[in-house]
Amino acid sequence: MLLDLGVDSAWTDTEGNVIALRRGTGSEEVVAVAGHLDTVFPEGTDVTVRQRGDTLFAPGIGDDTRGLTAVLALLRVLNEADLQTTADLLFIGTVGEEGIGDLRGMKHLFREGGPKIDTFISIDGTGHTGITHQGLGSHRYRVTVRGPGGHSWGAFGLPNPAHALGRAIDYFDLAADAITQFGPRTSYNVGRIGGGTSVNSIPFEAWMEVDMRSESPENLQAIDEVFQRSVRRAVEESNTQRRDGSELSLEMELIGDRPSGEISESEPFIQQAIAVSRHLGIEPSLGRGSTDSNIPISQGIPAITIGGGGQGSGAHSPGEWFINRDGALGIQRALLILLAQAGTGVTS
Repeated sequence: MLLDLGVDSAWTDTEGNVIALRRGTGSEEVVAVAGHLDTVFPEGTDVTVRQRGDTLFAPGIGDDTRGLTAVLALLRVLNEADLQTTADLLFIGTVGEEGIGDLRGMKHLFREGGPKIDTFISIDGTGHTGITHQGLGSHRYRVTVRGPGGHSWGAFGLPNPAHALGRAIDYFDLAADAITQFGPRTSYNVGRIGGGTSVNSIPFEAWMEVDMRSESPENLQAIDEVFQRSVRRAVEESNTQRRDGSELSLEMELIGDRPSGEISESEPFIQQAIAVSRHLGIEPSLGRGSTDSNIPISQGIPAITIGGGGQGSGAHSPGEWFINRDGALGIQRALLILLAQAGTGVTS
């Protein structure tokens, strides 16, 4: 499909990102525009698109089918209108944007020795007003506590992994609350808990998954340290409290690490995106988010995330829907932002 749309070359990298190159007319600059290929839904989910009136329903129809459609639409418009850019253009479908994918596709693209990218545009979801130029950082952990396990009556006194996790959550909640009350916005959430085999068994294993986010890298590090101290303290105290059996063991696995950062509103690329929006009669809404743009933003590379146009809701749910209302406006905005940066030369 990409080759049919007139790119000079197309390939899949070792991480699974799909990349197409459309060469410019002479600049050494490279502008990339991307949508993400993955969704939050497990393999096997029925993603059949169903239409009722003017509304399309399907898991992932907006996030990020709309974004990927917009990326392809930009490429089609450039070729059908015979528009030549000065800068080289990369059109990318990234992997691992959602959940515990941990932006792995973007981390691979922006690794040392990765392809040259001077400016990055992510098209994610619907709408045509948002401009995300600030990255929301996050750390995510899976904590597993293991012990000997046994009968709840006959083996009472053995250390209990579930009790240790409960104690850890209490310590963490009390200590982390102080960090979140003042300064840059910071959050924490124990999102999943599991373990055990029956109500009358001491679990041999218990686990939890925890999400921490902050606008500030310093606050994110601070709440991370509080979390780790709370968990270690709880396990140590549970081991001290035990009356019999071997000690509990602790495993803390970092399953998500999204860096934060910010590209100043005064940056020429951001000003161009604002000007394009207003030219189209749109008052842009600037903000912060956790998107593919986190990676280049954290490295100081000009980057934004915008919507692909249209209206939708229900992202990350089976009832997700999309209406192609003002859809063309989103494509126009993305095209003009792209051309403003690449069409007449890239502003350094």
